[in-house]
Amino acid sequence: MTKTCLECEEKIVGREDKKFCSDGCRNAYNNKMNKDSTNFMRNINNKLRKNYRILIELNPDGKSKTTRAKLLSKGFDFEFFTNILRTKTGNTYYFLYDQGYLVLDNEYYMLVKKDI
Repeated sequence: MTKTCLECEEKIVGREDKKFCSDGCRNAYNNKMNKDSTNFMRNINNKLRKNYRILIELNPDGKSKTTRAKLLSKGFDFEFFTNILRTKTGNTYYFLYDQGYLVLDNEYYMLVKKDI
């Protein structure tokens, strides 16, 4: 039984469990499978990435405090986050993957990093 490349459908030579004829075909196939399918998805993912980069920049040590004005000046969009954590004490943390923030009084924010 001969196997064909998942990307270009050329005959595969080599190991029995091989799926691609070359690294180029493997990369092309994976890029095609992982690309954002619509502009809407691409725009949301770009906003999430931007928010994440801003939190990393302002929180290099894993815990810090900043202002709403500083976040907004860097382009942070408070409508985009990946998950919410509500603690037993009633605090609500908003996270972008492992970087998060807690709303404090007087437009201050506590920036935190979740240990994964």
